[in-house]
Amino acid sequence: MSILEMKVPSPGESITEVEIATWLVKDGDYVEKDQPIAEVDSDKATLELPAEESGIITLKAEEGDVVQVGQVVCLIDRDAAKPEGAAAPAAEAPKKEEAPKAAEPVKAEAPKPAVQAAAQTYATGAPSPAAKKILDEKGVDAGQVSGSGRDGRITKTDAELAAVPAMGGSSLSATGSRASTTTKLSVLRRKIASRLVSVKNETAMLTTFNEVDMSEIFRLRKLYKEEFAQKHGVGIGFMSFFTKAVTRALKMYPDVNASIDGDFKINYDFCDISIAVSGPKGLMVPVLRNAENMSFKGIEANIKDLATKVRDGKISVDEMTGGTFTITNGGTFGSMLSTPIINPPQSAILGMHNIIQRPVAVDGQVVIRPMMYVAMSYDHRIIDGKESVGFLVAVKEGIDNPVEILMGGDERRGLEL
Repeated sequence: MSILEMKVPSPGESITEVEIATWLVKDGDYVEKDQPIAEVDSDKATLELPAEESGIITLKAEEGDVVQVGQVVCLIDRDAAKPEGAAAPAAEAPKKEEAPKAAEPVKAEAPKPAVQAAAQTYATGAPSPAAKKILDEKGVDAGQVSGSGRDGRITKTDAELAAVPAMGGSSLSATGSRASTTTKLSVLRRKIASRLVSVKNETAMLTTFNEVDMSEIFRLRKLYKEEFAQKHGVGIGFMSFFTKAVTRALKMYPDVNASIDGDFKINYDFCDISIAVSGPKGLMVPVLRNAENMSFKGIEANIKDLATKVRDGKISVDEMTGGTFTITNGGTFGSMLSTPIINPPQSAILGMHNIIQRPVAVDGQVVIRPMMYVAMSYDHRIIDGKESVGFLVAVKEGIDNPVEILMGGDERRGLEL
């Protein structure tokens, strides 16, 4: 018998453990080489674990187990013959149907003696100490309360529900579901939570706000949307305009494109822009490398590719590390205004929001324009208020007047049409 021990591969630098999120196969299944057999959560991403060889699999870890990189999580018997397809399941099907039929009469009769025994026990209708205290405080007679505990004992929950109508509450509220579900957080979610708390505790985070007029971007998208898509194979969205405006502003205010490391400040000559993307496992931030050199087409194509990988669970750790500045768009979910949290070790983040038709004053006249609030959170240890406000004003200039500032005065050339 030739047995392959499958060990957890390293998902990326500095990752030492992962969590078995989901087994995609069952113990004893036959698997093909390169077939995804499990999804594992690291503190940066959810990754698929493919079978290294074909054969019968034996699982050595449970869902939810945290395992070390290099630990054996399953065995594959490479000498095992591939089963004949559906022959085995078909033979087992009648057995699965017969078992519950034989057990049904026993299950139906079992509760009857239990009910009779409960009626005769001393605990029936007697409140627990905690329940008695509640009933006494609310003036509720224990004889009017039906106990749901063992042998009919009145529990604390029974007493709380019975006390609702006594306090003037609706009787309907006492009969509604009070169920709750406890679910263990994934490694990724626990890491995100830890990082967000550390940011609040370890940085001098402030947020500055402004608003941008989206009229020109609306005009450009309406005018060139179809032509752009036909020529470049991708749509033209808002994110490419904001990425262009951000990279321009980062060149003007280099400390916003920096990070702090102990007593040292690290400035970057490149703009690696992290773009927040919502996926099945939560918010991910894949990175656009050297976004300052990308065209509108390049930005849109790269964002589309990265977003697809996030939603399909195929994004790699390397594609989500190393950003120097983050853009997040809460407006896609309807957010009007928020204070985004810095994505460490970065020093700033730009938050976009929803677009609302609002009356604004233009040249002394009140007009209706599509307006968006923008927010920039920054680490005051490294970025001064003057720089943060100046940076956000520079972004506003690029959005308010994209043709002159982001396209060099030629909109068709700027869009490569």
